[in-house]
Amino acid sequence: MALAIVYALFLLYAVLRIFRRPTTSALDYIVAGRRLTLPAFVATLVTTWYGGILGVGEYTWKYGISNWLVLGVPYYLCAALFAIFIAGRARRSQVLTVPDQLERRYGRGAALIGAAVLFVMTAPSAYVLMLGVLMQVATGWPLWAGVVLGTALSVGYVFRGGLRAIVLTDQVQFVLMFVGFVVLVPVCVVKYGGIDFLRTNLPADHLVWDGGRGTQAVAVWYFIALATLVEPAFYQRCYAAQTERTARVGIFVAIVFWIGFDFLTTTAGLYARAVLPDLTDPITAFPRLAEAALPSFWQALFFVGLLATIMSTVDSYAFIGGVTLGRDLWGRWRAPRVRREQRVTPVGRVTDDSTGDLGPLDTREAFDNLDNLDTEPQAEGLVAIRWGLLLTALLAIGLALTARSVVGLWHDLGSVGTPVLLLPLALAHTSLRISGRSVAAAMLLSGATALSWLVAGGGQPFLGVEAIFPGLAVSVLVLLPAVIRRNGSGRESTTKV
Repeated sequence: MALAIVYALFLLYAVLRIFRRPTTSALDYIVAGRRLTLPAFVATLVTTWYGGILGVGEYTWKYGISNWLVLGVPYYLCAALFAIFIAGRARRSQVLTVPDQLERRYGRGAALIGAAVLFVMTAPSAYVLMLGVLMQVATGWPLWAGVVLGTALSVGYVFRGGLRAIVLTDQVQFVLMFVGFVVLVPVCVVKYGGIDFLRTNLPADHLVWDGGRGTQAVAVWYFIALATLVEPAFYQRCYAAQTERTARVGIFVAIVFWIGFDFLTTTAGLYARAVLPDLTDPITAFPRLAEAALPSFWQALFFVGLLATIMSTVDSYAFIGGVTLGRDLWGRWRAPRVRREQRVTPVGRVTDDSTGDLGPLDTREAFDNLDNLDTEPQAEGLVAIRWGLLLTALLAIGLALTARSVVGLWHDLGSVGTPVLLLPLALAHTSLRISGRSVAAAMLLSGATALSWLVAGGGQPFLGVEAIFPGLAVSVLVLLPAVIRRNGSGRESTTKV
């Protein structure tokens, strides 16, 4: 408990010392002034994208080494694709958020739909649930108390400092997340034995590549992992990087750290199943293993490492949710569609309504015009974001207390959100022309299809097919003809929704 208090005091220091005055610049608050160096970029990306630590323990306890093929490899591959094809373009775009990119290319309607979907996808309910479970195990408090307290701690410093506060704390949390498992795994090997112990005490399926679940149960995660290509945390870090090279190289360095950490967590999960075969709640696999294997001081350090790992994700996604709700949804909804004489068009050009002439608009001007769609003063815009942050935290708490499976939350949100955003965002980074109305229609229809399929299945794949597949199929069926028609006609679209 003493180590947990020290960690809490560090967070308090971050709020009171480093951020004596709340940030008042949108550029500084949302993307840290675009000043992230390579070490800071890597630390914040690694910690943010690995908050599901108890979910990893839950999956490994249930299905063994297939965890690496389900929650590891597909995400490495998609992160690499993001680094190669998207990271540099994202940094060059000069926008602040993903909905900004959608509006620049397709118009306000697509941006609002995308913002709504992103808000639901980024609500950190799964991670808030893990915070509550961890505090419940450590203190014996009821789940709701742990959920509320953990969320309050995670959101407090972000409220004032924005992304700068997140990056500062992530650099400490990066060290803490590795220390606990670097201690736990060797102790388990020495105390219980190596591979022979695991072979003897694990169910046979746990050492099989699919965990006994079948090919589709593993393959679907390679499609769910495509959510990485629409991952707002990736985009935000790329928008905040000092240079395009920082963004690209930083993602590849982060992949190396994720591979090493996955080796540690998968091994620990196997030991948890072998040592604790009668565990009633697999989500507690890691903290319960630490209780069984480690002396009290190292238990406390491991607990703080788990806490830091989860909080580093709660703060990031709560912040993204706040920006999405306060700026990208509420602010965009209130903004006038036409701002005086000029409007931003889907192809990055500007129309002067007095003449009807089209003139080229460079990247910086496009960013300025897009940001100026919000007619409120900047300080008032940040107030909206901070209110959005509080509402996001309340939503996450509510979802966490009604959904008891971390992996289930990941699966359902990824299955619905990925079909909505994947192709529109992929096309937004190409020179292909496409109608904004077609994109908006594809987003609505693909999301409705995936959600209906998910509900029809009642927790199981409907007709033996995972919901993400029909959702992606509808997106392709709507967008492919639209792309062919628009690019085959030789006309440039300026259609907006």
